[in-house]
Amino acid sequence: MRFRLLKMVLILSAAAPVAADFAFGQVPASAAPEGVVETVLVEKGERRLQLLGADGTVLKSYTIALGGDPLGHKQREGDGRTPEGRYTIDWRNPQSAYHLSLHISYPDETDTRRANERGEDPGGMIMIHGMRNGLGWLGSLHQYVDWTDGCIAVTNAEMDEIWRLVPNGTPIEIRP
Repeated sequence: MRFRLLKMVLILSAAAPVAADFAFGQVPASAAPEGVVETVLVEKGERRLQLLGADGTVLKSYTIALGGDPLGHKQREGDGRTPEGRYTIDWRNPQSAYHLSLHISYPDETDTRRANERGEDPGGMIMIHGMRNGLGWLGSLHQYVDWTDGCIAVTNAEMDEIWRLVPNGTPIEIRP
């Protein structure tokens, strides 16, 4: 019963409108923090995000929540999937509806072309973010349910750390 209630709270909070939050919150790369992180690695099946150094050493590791239908590569807007492949952290939003957010450069040209061939919208606004503002008290409970619309979620404290360590321009690899 507790997990069903948690899932309902997370899903309802994820469904709230957030488009306006992104319009004014982009921060240019020059305002990004300097870090030692060379790559962000996401392993969807393991529900793990790792920050890797230059030699591939794991600097930090976090348990994550994903989209509500996490298996497979994101195909279209609203499919609840997190994309798979190589992208870049290309901008950040300190005024997000979720505690801080780092934007992933999905869709790339290939994603867009494939979606267009199917007559679909590839979707977008895939982020690494903390909890919905006001729900930070859930902490690590969020990781028991895949609740985002395709984003990668961590606790607020973890997001604070990722925000400081991962500069714009950092490559991100998202594996199945």
